[in-house]
Amino acid sequence: MTTIFHELIYQPIYNILIFVYDFFPGGDFGVAIIIVTVLLKAAMIPLSKKQIESQKRIQEIQPELKAIQEKYKNDKEKQTKEVMEFYKKNKVNPFSGCFPIIVQIIFLIAIYRVIINISDAGLVVNNGDLYSFVRNPGEINKTFLGVVDLLKPSIPIAILAAAAQFWQTKMMMFNKKKKEELSGGKNKKEENKEPDFAEIMNKQMLFFGPLLTLFIGAKFAAGLSIYWLFSTLFSVFQQIYILKKK
Repeated sequence: MTTIFHELIYQPIYNILIFVYDFFPGGDFGVAIIIVTVLLKAAMIPLSKKQIESQKRIQEIQPELKAIQEKYKNDKEKQTKEVMEFYKKNKVNPFSGCFPIIVQIIFLIAIYRVIINISDAGLVVNNGDLYSFVRNPGEINKTFLGVVDLLKPSIPIAILAAAAQFWQTKMMMFNKKKKEELSGGKNKKEENKEPDFAEIMNKQMLFFGPLLTLFIGAKFAAGLSIYWLFSTLFSVFQQIYILKKK
């Protein structure tokens, strides 16, 4: 598993980062991280698009789903069966949002390993991990815009990353609330005594996600926070575009 991760994930990202760092003038590794982040997110647009559309579809069918939960509230086995049939009938996968998150975490781990390994090597690129067509730029400049040390935690960037995470989650909750108000879903919600687990989970993630991002940013290298910040911002604007288009 380690070999597969190294050859299929770590090494390609390592080489792309070094190539971008060497290609653009100024030698700013933070800028290289931002560019690579945008490239990775752009490559994942079809996957992210499906995730956003799936989340939107799940929100749309919530009233019907709650009705099923209420109808079979005294028979949990029957309730589970009917809910799964309902998902199947509407071609909705409630777990579709998990895969893009897993992919994002894998990339996060890979970028973290790149930053740590370059740091441990004394800011020198490892020729053993470079492809033959990628030039070795020599010693890596560890500062971002001449101010931020990419190898040390940066509280300001961590706060920005956490704020972006909060914005993204809040935006999805706002879109759901607005749709419920337009469709009269508020009254249905009051009539339904079944707890809305999706809403409970969203409310928890509204604060838990940003706090976790802030904690990671305050403990680990600033390069990670930069990746997370621009990755989240890309997702936010992609989300705005897709939802407006729909």
